[in-house]
Parts: sequence; structure tokens; C-alpha cells
Amino acid sequence: MTQLAPVVLITGASRGIGAATAIAAARDGYNVAINYLNDAAAAQAVVDAVRQHGRKAVAIQGDVGLPADIPRLFQQTEQHLGPLTALVNNTGITGPIGPFSQTTDTTIERVFQVNVFGVMQCARQALACFARNGSNGVIVNVSSVAARTGSPNEYIHYAASKAAVDTFTLGLAREVATTGVRVCGVSPGSTLTQIHATAGEPGRPERVAPKIPMGRLARPEEIAEAVVWLLSPAASYMTGTVVQCAGGL
Repeated sequence: MTQLAPVVLITGASRGIGAATAIAAARDGYNVAINYLNDAAAAQAVVDAVRQHGRKAVAIQGDVGLPADIPRLFQQTEQHLGPLTALVNNTGITGPIGPFSQTTDTTIERVFQVNVFGVMQCARQALACFARNGSNGVIVNVSSVAARTGSPNEYIHYAASKAAVDTFTLGLAREVATTGVRVCGVSPGSTLTQIHATAGEPGRPERVAPKIPMGRLARPEEIAEAVVWLLSPAASYMTGTVVQCAGGL
């Protein structure tokens, strides 16, 4: 009997770390569901890149900050690609850079809705898929070095949301360990993505690079390698851990 290829759903996969992870996962044999928010053309470009590796791919629009959108992401993934075997919770937003005293309630609520509640709700959907499919399954949550630095004068609320993700990763991993499901995290340092421009400071990479022991920002592909390694059988005895991929920070 032909063995089905593993299937991974990656949230926020139309660009940056998510897109790089989708391509690396395809290289490693995964069929990939590429979730995106607004940029359908960018998501389609990632779909095309996945298919160049001989794997199946589908782009699925959805906002992980809207609870009503989340079940559909998983339904469409399995409809197009087959039983889900892995989830990468990659989507994350910061809101504008600035001191916490100037951060609005609207920004804080949206950041936590996407970065924390979205991660939790996606993880819950993935667990239901794994149980229904009889799959052990793997969840990798993308965190941030901000969870350890606190990001003063930039986005403390974002740092707090990522600290919540780290705690959730540990707790969920221990809760489901006996089922065979693994839950891990990757904590990137500053990475060359559009997140800096979106936060209102496109020149932030040049500003923060000297503070990094390795003296440079990460490339999205470097973070992606850590994610797909945790998805792989090579990490079969790892769960409840957050891998630091931050250039020495």
C-alpha cells in the first residue's frame, strides 16, 4: 500500500519565515497548506515553489485572529491534501513600535488575538485532526527572542504574547505527550522579513544587528531549517522545548 505523504499546515506562509518553511518542508517531502491573510499572489508564488519540489500545495485565505476562520483552514487543508500530520503556528504580528505607554488597547487586543488565541485555537484544531486520523502529529509554534528580552521601548505587548506562546508550548507538550503528539517551539531572533517595515521601522535591521553576537540578522531560510528539523523524525524525542535560533542572544 502506498504511504501517504505527510501534510503540514503553515499559518502566515505567504512570506518571510512561513514561506521559507513551506519550501523547506516540501523539499523534505511534505505536502503543504499555505495560509495567508491578504496577499493571494504571494501565496500562489509559494504554492508554485512547493510544486517545483514535486509536492502538492494549496493556498488558503484566513485570519487566525478570527476564531470563525480557523476550522475552515483545517477543513480545506484535509480536503485538498489529505490527513493533517503537522501544524506550524507561524503567524505573528507586533503592532507599531514604540513605548508601552503609547500602545493602544486595540493594538494589544489584536496582537494577543492573533499571537496567543490564534495559536491556541489552531493547536486545538490540529489535535482534533490528529486524533481523528490516528496520527501522532507534530505542532511547532514560532515564538520570538522578545519573550526573553521583553523588548522595552519597542513592543512589550508583543514580547508578552510570545512568552505566553512559550508557556503554552510547554504545557500542551506535557499534556499530550502520552498520545504521541509532540509540541515544540522555535524562537527566532531578529530576521530579515517584512515585519520590521510593518511595525513602522524598516531600518530596524541595521539598528539592531550590532547587538546580536553573530553581528547580523537571520535569513528566513535559517529559521525554517530549525522548524522543519523539529517536524522531522530526527527530533522524535524532543517535545516541550523551545529552540533558540537567535544568533547568540
